Amino acid sequence: MYKHHRYPHIIIQQAVYFKFRFSLCYRDIEELMAIRGVKVDHSTIQRWVFKFSKGIEKNMNIRKKLVIDSWRLDETYIKVAGKDRYLYLAVDKQGNTIDFLLTK
Repeated sequence: MYKHHRYPHIIIQQAVYFKFRFSLCYRDIEELMAIRGVKVDHSTIQRWVFKFSKGIEKNMNIRKKLVIDSWRLDETYIKVAGKDRYLYLAVDKQGNTIDFLLTK
């Protein structure tokens, strides 16, 4: 899938991850990659997203845990580094954590 590309597959995956996880623009991703020592143009990142996003999504769906039809949302306050934070947990019937969100 990543043959004949100038950059290693881990760099390409990281750039595509930034795009979908944080909804950043391509120029912001270019800047983040430069901070990490990778010089890549924003138009190259855009081509990577168009080319590799479907394959990465397919791979993630294979790895994704099976969720039982019934699940609950739990919320609580916790202390992180001495500050109160709000923790949301999505939990299935068997007690497995499906997803979580930590907010201020």
